[in-house]
Amino acid sequence: MTDSSRIITSIFADNPIGKLPDHLLIEIFIRVPMSEWVQLSCVKKQWANLFREECLWNAALLRNFPFAGHAKRWPGPIPRGLSKRYFSNECPLSLPLLYLFDLNHEIVGHIYLFLKEQLEISIMPTPAGILHGTIIDQFIACGKTRDKAYELASQIWLSVIDNLEENEHTFLLLKRLALEEDVFLPYPYTRSQKVQWRVFEKLFTDFRDCFNHDDYYDVLACAKHKFQPIPSAWVKQPYGWMMPSIGCSSD
Repeated sequence: MTDSSRIITSIFADNPIGKLPDHLLIEIFIRVPMSEWVQLSCVKKQWANLFREECLWNAALLRNFPFAGHAKRWPGPIPRGLSKRYFSNECPLSLPLLYLFDLNHEIVGHIYLFLKEQLEISIMPTPAGILHGTIIDQFIACGKTRDKAYELASQIWLSVIDNLEENEHTFLLLKRLALEEDVFLPYPYTRSQKVQWRVFEKLFTDFRDCFNHDDYYDVLACAKHKFQPIPSAWVKQPYGWMMPSIGCSSD
């Protein structure tokens, strides 16, 4: 925590000044480095609520990018769309990316939303390889090196996978991502091992009871082909399955 955030915390947390109205607190917080916002949001419940609301993020957007709404050019292949939604809804999920990679906050959040919405659509989503390549091209168009683009894309994939709802659509999506063949492409257009590992990890932990017998072993075989070794927990029989050796159905 920097000196500025320590001073704010010590003065406001247990002091009548800490009862300032929200609009004044917002004016103070947007002048503190964004890397300190996570710590500040943990000081008081009132402060945490401010960081979840639209007013603070809109104020931060206007302070850092006063002409963002009037920009005539949005670089890269991903349409700009309603990218301001990022500041009101999604920024806490991707906050570390903002200062680790020195990238326009709005672009990072918009790409996060782009991938999440593409994976959550009810019809068949676009193949993962195409989505990943589009994200890589977006970051390269914004001036990032191939290495930075690869790491940023991987971090966004991990954030999106971790924040998908636990429902049938997500199970079917993850199963498709696990079984999808990776066409040979040059770096950085191949998904990282971290991303592929997280897909299998989610399937074998959060969704393991959703498998039928055949699908489970198909996905397990794919995991063994991609990773050696795999965690022993992935190989255990899902709850409710009975072993064929005792004369029961394998489904």
